[in-house]
Amino acid sequence: MAEELQGSSDTRQSSQRAGKRGRPRAEAATGLDAMEPDEQGWAQALMCRLWTAISKALFAEFLATGLYVFFGVGSALRWPSALPSVLQIAITFNLATAMAVQVTWKASGAHVNPAVTLAFLVGSQISLPRALAYIIAQLAGATVGAALLYGVTPDDIREALGVNVVRSSVSTGQAVAVELVLTLQLVLCVFASTDSRQTSGSPAAMIGISVALGHLIGIYFTGCSMNPARSFGPAVIVGKFTVHWIFWVGPLTGAILASLIYNFILFPDTKTLAQRLAIFTGTTEVEKVADRDPEKRDSHSTSEDTEMESVCQTP
Repeated sequence: MAEELQGSSDTRQSSQRAGKRGRPRAEAATGLDAMEPDEQGWAQALMCRLWTAISKALFAEFLATGLYVFFGVGSALRWPSALPSVLQIAITFNLATAMAVQVTWKASGAHVNPAVTLAFLVGSQISLPRALAYIIAQLAGATVGAALLYGVTPDDIREALGVNVVRSSVSTGQAVAVELVLTLQLVLCVFASTDSRQTSGSPAAMIGISVALGHLIGIYFTGCSMNPARSFGPAVIVGKFTVHWIFWVGPLTGAILASLIYNFILFPDTKTLAQRLAIFTGTTEVEKVADRDPEKRDSHSTSEDTEMESVCQTP
């Protein structure tokens, strides 16, 4: 009997010791369980805000580029009853540009052009991840816009669907040079029109005029691209990529030169190399860097970049 009582006492003591050892673990587990919903809620809120900021801007670029290609390229279709004139095409691209910029300026900065996006990247006004996303959205929008135009156009009118081609008497070097100069003046106008130190309000009218100016001259040489997305969309739909590289090399080179001229010669800012690298990689907010700049430029694309990057750094 005494042995049974002693065994029972030992069992109770062992259970008590096990309970003491298990209680902290249980409490710790309970604490983790209590934190998980908060962490999940924070992550969900962060992803929601991030997705909202990015998706709105990307959809704006997709929509604007699609409309630009539909109306602009549509004006160049050769209807037998009324062949398009150079002036008609230039005015239509002017109006299409002004419309696209006015509609999406506050949503994405209204780049509507991979060359413009590259120029803003070189000028440290947009991060690399955002620039790549913009370009993908622009190319997709241009393709959809060209596909829609192809679908609603009669078979005998489609032909090459306004694909950019180089005039037979113009060499490839001359074509690249023309596209470079045309895009250079366009990007300079975009910077000047969106720079709060120079002007305020919507830049739609001035950018549209710059596009019309380029078409009044460029159509005779290359059909006037100034926008790789404008050339890419129709080329994809009709499968015609002859000398297509010209309409990337020329505009992109012109955009880089224009960005260097405007941001480093005409109206330089005081960003340091470290700040530019941080903006390039998206690890800092563009607006915070601009606030430390006595001649800060508060273009809308900058504020949009700030919105996306600040979401990423929300505690």
